[in-house]
Amino acid sequence: MNQKFLDYIHNFKGKKLAIAVSGGVDSVCLLHWCKLAGMDITALHVNHGLRAAADIESKYVGDLCKSLDIPYHIFYWDGKKPSVGLESAAREARYKMMTDFCRENNIYALLVAHQADDQIETFLMNLGRGSGIYGLAAMRRETYISGVRVVRPLLDVYRNELKKYCDEHNIKYFIDEMNMDPQYTRVKIRQNRHLLNDKLGISDARILLAIQNLGRLRDEIEGNIDVLIKSVLNNRRAVFADVFLFDLSPDLRLKFLGTLIQTIGGDKYPPRLNSLATALSKLQSDCKFTLGHCTIRRLKNQILVVPEGEKTTFRKRRHEKHI
Repeated sequence: MNQKFLDYIHNFKGKKLAIAVSGGVDSVCLLHWCKLAGMDITALHVNHGLRAAADIESKYVGDLCKSLDIPYHIFYWDGKKPSVGLESAAREARYKMMTDFCRENNIYALLVAHQADDQIETFLMNLGRGSGIYGLAAMRRETYISGVRVVRPLLDVYRNELKKYCDEHNIKYFIDEMNMDPQYTRVKIRQNRHLLNDKLGISDARILLAIQNLGRLRDEIEGNIDVLIKSVLNNRRAVFADVFLFDLSPDLRLKFLGTLIQTIGGDKYPPRLNSLATALSKLQSDCKFTLGHCTIRRLKNQILVVPEGEKTTFRKRRHEKHI
């Protein structure tokens, strides 16, 4: 068993945990390791009903949990499936069912089996998109979804180690055929990532180190962002001086505006970087536009952000914020 995993998972000793178990090698190995580590766990499996093998995998997860004496729950994604954005909708439905269960059963954290290779692939995908610090910092070890703590205890463990453990211990797991289809960007990266090391000497360990460094920078920026947001926000309405925004560093400026729009507009995610860059360009002079379910207006040296559809009149200058 991986020592970094053991050192980390022991922080959760004595707490009620749930594990998302798909039936793949990563989640199956995580389930075994948590059992061996003596954790208080319940397995959660979601049958999306999208593949022929879905029912077979669900039965296997149930049988596996019975053999390990681990409580488990299987959820079914029923109803009409969307014709567009199916993967995103399936992920949203999966997390909703699992987080609902966690809240209803006082689960301290939901463990998911993203591992080091997933982290590197996410970094490279976001690099290809031209992402900023937040995209390049990739997945967080701990985050919250719908108010539930979501933990990734395997981010220091490579896929090969998980597979080797299962193979050596004759532990069965399923292989998702989508993970072998090169039409998907993540699979292309997975199949060709070795070239970075073979041709350029950029090892996986170095990429993970860069991700960790970016993650620390992201955390530092977020602390500053929280303070800035609180200083301008008043009942889902923000008014501040132009210098409040444009005196910030470029990265902080983008993150501040994106987080403010997300907070006021109520969307799950902030606008994309290119949309935020366009918004900042417009805000160099008097303007009025909508983005992320917000109306944004600049008049002289004041900037206003309100929910879309609300009045965009400026109040008295005492509400204007400066730094």
